Amino acid sequence: MTPPRRQRRSPGPDRPAAPSPPGAPAKEGEARNPERLFVIGGEGGGERADIDLVTLIVARADPPVSATPEQAALLRLCAAPLSVAELSAYLSLPFSVVTVLLTDLLASELVQARAPIVRQKVADRNLLEAVMHGLQKL
Repeated sequence: MTPPRRQRRSPGPDRPAAPSPPGAPAKEGEARNPERLFVIGGEGGGERADIDLVTLIVARADPPVSATPEQAALLRLCAAPLSVAELSAYLSLPFSVVTVLLTDLLASELVQARAPIVRQKVADRNLLEAVMHGLQKL
């Protein structure tokens, strides 16, 4: 016995259509006014900060009144350290646009960029010997 399938209801005259997410393509007959990414990123013609996907970003201050909505959202998200990849996913913006926004915030010293914590490539010899002796005792 198969479960019944749910039928999708199309919006009627009394129910408005649900808004589609920012990156989704426009449906047929639906008018959209998408933001161009260069409008969000600003000029972006200058030098970019050396940021990669795993760089941790931490906010130093609350969003100023002059901040754009995207910059304010970045600052609110960065109350705790987040990677650039996470910020890009949460804001539904490409990595390149987030990099331009973060470059502006780094220049105005509103955020701090931290390199990710990298573990040692070679394990400590004392630790390996302690593990080996512990396994031999079992």
